[in-house]
Amino acid sequence: FLGPNGSGKTTTVRMLLGLVLPTSGRLELMGTTKVREVLSQVGAMVEGPAAVGHLSGRANLALLDAAGPGGSRRTRKGRVEQALEQVGLAGVDRRPVTSYSLGMRQRLGLAGALLRRPRLLVLDEPTNGLDPQGIHEVRELLLELNRGGTTVFLSSHLLSEIEALCDRVGVLDRGRLVAQDDLAVLCAPTGRTAIHTPDLELARELVLDEEAHNDYLLVRTDDPAKLNARLVRAGVRVESLAPERRTLEDVVLELTSSGSDRIGSR
Repeated sequence: FLGPNGSGKTTTVRMLLGLVLPTSGRLELMGTTKVREVLSQVGAMVEGPAAVGHLSGRANLALLDAAGPGGSRRTRKGRVEQALEQVGLAGVDRRPVTSYSLGMRQRLGLAGALLRRPRLLVLDEPTNGLDPQGIHEVRELLLELNRGGTTVFLSSHLLSEIEALCDRVGVLDRGRLVAQDDLAVLCAPTGRTAIHTPDLELARELVLDEEAHNDYLLVRTDDPAKLNARLVRAGVRVESLAPERRTLEDVVLELTSSGSDRIGSR
């Protein structure tokens, strides 16, 4: 799910986890309305995960594992080891969390979500505070988990992360779901062709139903190849010709109002 600040993304995540009760409607998680019955199969990280600062990352994960249902004490050490290794914290696991950077705290929160090898992984802004290399590592980890059968439910306002990770997208605006579809459908071709050329005026004389921009035209045509040949024969230097596609940013801006952090002028 994505949307501007104030769209209700974090509230939606908390509602799925039973931390916030819906005021109306029906909530179903993994095929049941009895959310508590399936929470043991769900791993979650809400934005800004908390930890006991004076304890190490390893100790925090051990406490978290002990607090959950169904986890064997005998296999706890192995689960903690694997989660730390997955998120890249195995080398600093005995340092107190107060010495962790923001990115390291995010990794620790993700490790906590992975402790029980969940069927469903619910994440709210999982790459917050990570450097580019860390973002890449977390992205690859999530893709690997998904290939292994884990469903990843990602809440974020970072459109690049949504495009890189998700195949189905929902857009929220002030608590309302205003769109939900496959990413390929939301960003499908518009039916127009974008023509980039330094000979803009000459090209405009040769085509109909066009929309001119600084260095390109948007044209409706049933046969782009035929149009390209016609332009080239007329001496137009065509630098590129490709179907116009809506970006995910275009979709979100069209469907949502301004974020709650915007302050209007009088």
